[in-house]
Amino acid sequence: MSDGLSLADHITLELRADIIGGRLLPGKALTEADLVLAYNASRNTIREALHRLGQEGLTRYVRHKGVMVRQPGADQVRDLFQVRRTLELQAIAASRPLREQQSDSMREAIEATQLARDREDWRAVGTHSLRFHQRIVGLLGSPLFDEFFTTVVAQLRLVFSAAPDESRFQAPWLARDRMIYQHLIENDRPAALEALSTYLDDSEQQLLEVFNPGSRH
Repeated sequence: MSDGLSLADHITLELRADIIGGRLLPGKALTEADLVLAYNASRNTIREALHRLGQEGLTRYVRHKGVMVRQPGADQVRDLFQVRRTLELQAIAASRPLREQQSDSMREAIEATQLARDREDWRAVGTHSLRFHQRIVGLLGSPLFDEFFTTVVAQLRLVFSAAPDESRFQAPWLARDRMIYQHLIENDRPAALEALSTYLDDSEQQLLEVFNPGSRH
């Protein structure tokens, strides 16, 4: 293809985007025959794309059922938040004053979150909030970290989908994203770090409660 990506690459990216967008939910079967028709691709190409998604922790093979979108668990939540703390906190700790483009992309993600909240599209609220946090990781200036964190975001999207009341889970985070953004605009890294650290602690605990009600960690 003209962009240097194979058809399997494109299918992998599109299916990952569908997971991040909340259009493919945990437990959804990814049937080879359906994907062959949808993408006008060979079975081998579809299998390659599904294999890649499995390597990214987004799908799993279930005997007698085939490939399905992964159902996350508490151990995955802990692992994901360990990664988030490592990348996001380091990105802020090492950051310089925001450039205009960085500030604009963060603001756009927050504005998109607000619009989704106004129309009570809670899946989109979660997706756009995650995009804001992708912009934080982007402060590291590493395409490799950006690509890696996109996979982390897709896994987080599956975790969010496990919340029985996603509206209640997603409601508090917009104001806290705005606060982190404001600290970054003001180049107050200690305040941004404190706000983000507390944010991640609280978010992880709420998600662990989804998988292990009554648990504390």
